[in-house]
Amino acid sequence: MKKNSEYLKHQISNIINIHKIVTLNYFEFENNFQYKGEKHNFWELVYVDKGQLFVETDDGTLTLNQGECVFHKPNELHSHKANGVVAPNYFVICFVCNSPYMNIFRKKHFKLSEKLKKFIANIITEAQQVFDLPINKPEEKILKVSSGELLGGQQMIRTYLEQFLILLLRQEYGTTTIHQQSGTENHIAAQMKRKLDMCIYQDVSVENFCREMQYSKSYLSKIFLNEHGCTIHDYITRAKIKEAKTLIREHTYNFTQISDMLRFSNPLYFSRVFKKLTGMSPSEYKNSVKAN
Repeated sequence: MKKNSEYLKHQISNIINIHKIVTLNYFEFENNFQYKGEKHNFWELVYVDKGQLFVETDDGTLTLNQGECVFHKPNELHSHKANGVVAPNYFVICFVCNSPYMNIFRKKHFKLSEKLKKFIANIITEAQQVFDLPINKPEEKILKVSSGELLGGQQMIRTYLEQFLILLLRQEYGTTTIHQQSGTENHIAAQMKRKLDMCIYQDVSVENFCREMQYSKSYLSKIFLNEHGCTIHDYITRAKIKEAKTLIREHTYNFTQISDMLRFSNPLYFSRVFKKLTGMSPSEYKNSVKAN
C-alpha cells in the first residue's frame, strides 16, 4: 500500500500545563476562624463559595466575597480569616505550574461567571472521589489517594483546572468571549434555581412551585435535572442542609430552632436528613468545625 504523505500530525500547543497538585480542600469554618500566615513555592487558588473571607498578603488586606477567587503566587506570604460574623465556605487548591501565562494572575482577584464556577464544582466533586480529604484541617500537607479512587479522577482534576485557568486568561485578555449558556430551557433552569435559592426558609411544594412557574411538573423536572444534575426536591433539601451547616457554625440557634426555621417537619427528621447528606449528625458536625 502506498504511504499517504498528505497528512501532518499537528503538535498541540499547551499554554497551561499543571505538573502537580499539592493540596486540595473545601473548608467550612466558624465565623471566628483565622489561619496563620504561610508561604510556599507553588501556586494557590482560593475561591469563596459562601460568606466572606479576609485575605492578607504583603500588599495589604483583600476582602473576598462569595463567587470570587484570588491567586497566591509562589513564595507569597498570605493568611486567611473570617469576618467575625458570617461562617465562610471556601475552596483551596495548590498546584505547580511553570507557565509564563500564570504571571497574569499575580496580585489579581476575579469574580467568577456561572460557567467558571462549574469548573470549581467539578474539581471538588472529582476530588471527593479520588482523595481522602481531611475535614477542616488546613495544616494537612499531604494528599492521600482513596482506596476507591475513581478511574481517571486525578487527570480529570488536572484538566478541569487547566480549562478553568485558560478561560480566566481569555477573560483577562479580552480576546475571547466566555459564552454563557443560551436557549429557553437553560434560561428556565437558571430562573428555577434563583427562585429555589430564595425558598430555603419556606416549606416548598414541588407541585406548587411548578404551578407558579406556569409549566408542567414533568417538563420542569426534566430540564432542571438535565441542567443541575438533581431533582427539584433534592436541590432544595441540599440547599436547606447547606444553610443549616452555616447556622450551626454561627452559634445563634439550637438544632430545634434551625429545624423549625428551615421548615423540617420535626428535629428528628432534620437530624436524619442532615446525617444522610453530610455523613454526620448535627452534633457531630458542630464538634468537627470547632476552632482549635
